[in-house]
Amino acid sequence: MTIDANQEGLTVGVIGAGTMGRGIAQVAAVGGCTVKLFDANHDAALDAASFIEKMLDRAVERGRMEGPDAKAAVDRLEIVNNVSDLAPCPIVIEAVIEDLDIKRKVFAELETIVDEDAILASNTSSLSVTLIAASCERPERIAGMHFFNPVPLMRLVEVIEGARTGPGVADTLLQLGKRMGRVPVRVGDAPGFLVNQIGRGFTVESAHIFEDGVADFYDIDRILRDGVGFRMGPFELMDLTALDTTHPATEMIYRQFNDEPRYRPSLMMSLRMEAGLLGRKVGQGFYDYPEGTPVGDDEPAVPPYDGRSVWISDEEPEAAEAVRQAVIDAGGNLEKDQRPSDDALILVTPIGDDATTAAVEQGLDATRTIAVDSLFGAGRRWTLMRTPVTAAEIAASAHGLFGGGDVPATVINDGPGFVAQRVVSMIINIGCAVAQARTSSPEDIDQAVSLALAYPSGPLAWGDAIGPTTVLRVLQNIYKLTGDPRYRPTPWLRRRAQLGVSLLVTDD
Repeated sequence: MTIDANQEGLTVGVIGAGTMGRGIAQVAAVGGCTVKLFDANHDAALDAASFIEKMLDRAVERGRMEGPDAKAAVDRLEIVNNVSDLAPCPIVIEAVIEDLDIKRKVFAELETIVDEDAILASNTSSLSVTLIAASCERPERIAGMHFFNPVPLMRLVEVIEGARTGPGVADTLLQLGKRMGRVPVRVGDAPGFLVNQIGRGFTVESAHIFEDGVADFYDIDRILRDGVGFRMGPFELMDLTALDTTHPATEMIYRQFNDEPRYRPSLMMSLRMEAGLLGRKVGQGFYDYPEGTPVGDDEPAVPPYDGRSVWISDEEPEAAEAVRQAVIDAGGNLEKDQRPSDDALILVTPIGDDATTAAVEQGLDATRTIAVDSLFGAGRRWTLMRTPVTAAEIAASAHGLFGGGDVPATVINDGPGFVAQRVVSMIINIGCAVAQARTSSPEDIDQAVSLALAYPSGPLAWGDAIGPTTVLRVLQNIYKLTGDPRYRPTPWLRRRAQLGVSLLVTDD
């Protein structure tokens, strides 16, 4: 089943004139399609048309669009009074409420109206395309077309093939996505599709780190934003998207994956949602928003470095060298003996381990040991991890040494994988799981994550940059220390690490 989505005068139907529907209608009209927009609430459809016209006028004012092009796009938009008016449309995109029963009713009605060869797409963000299509007379013409909010600004669209989606349907929708100015990626039907699966590695893993008592919300945000390069910290992001959106989606993905541990929800998120601490939209979440601007804990003052000598473990030679140079640059007094002196600040650089394990296995005095994350934060924000018995003056001295200059430092409690190693490795591992399941191609996985989530890198390319063997080691060590199966490495990651090849290498 194939339709030429680039044909002149192509008519696209859109059902639902809410935030997503009006955005889809706008990009379709700008892409040269005639758009028939229907909403059961006719006033909502009229309001959507007015909103689209204002958005295009604004684009002209800002020099992003020519006036005649904006007018032509507005002229291609038609508000229709009845769903039966969509009969001439060879492609219809549904953008109604995220409810399986409601979507099934919409598709059942559509099938009695449109031509038997028309393609019907659902803009679902979390519901199975296969389940939506299962009650249809012709499930082979049903697919998903998941746009991201706000549609005109978010370039990605996931084109999802259900179990019975016929040949050519996804090809047509990929072509239509390009015509709309989007970057389409082909995705198999899976819980959370592609982007929403991988996004759990950022938000949910950070919530588990908080629950483990490793660091507070604000420090986790600082480490991942400043030290790793995410545009927003995970708790800032959850406040923006609203916890009553993020947490239910996490629970749905977890249950649909038959309680796969990688996606296990956080109890803390559930409790805060029930307490109404939803984020920006209610003025209070992980941060407070008294006047719309986030207010949280101020970063603590950096104590002075007390001048004590510094001994660095060579257990991880490359990591030790990077930390050694940082200590020299900060004016620290380095010890060169094989064992630390009695009063030295002891620095270790574990990969996936916690500070306690490093101290015990290397026979070091845990009361004077501080672990330094050598994989993330150099030149941006150092993360320092104390053992449960590290003396307060030792932690303060290390904080002053690393954070006393232009580069800040954050001191956290003991936990395997610090913060950044743990979160980034989880993102990479979930990306590998998506590739392993053939839900999408490695290239599309990286492109989708970069476009929709704006991470510093796509997960597979990021794993290559860190080194697949290093990522594997982080996960194996966290798994060993916690016994939690959420950290078990995927076969995709393990095999490519063992073979010494890129995570982008396929099995074909």
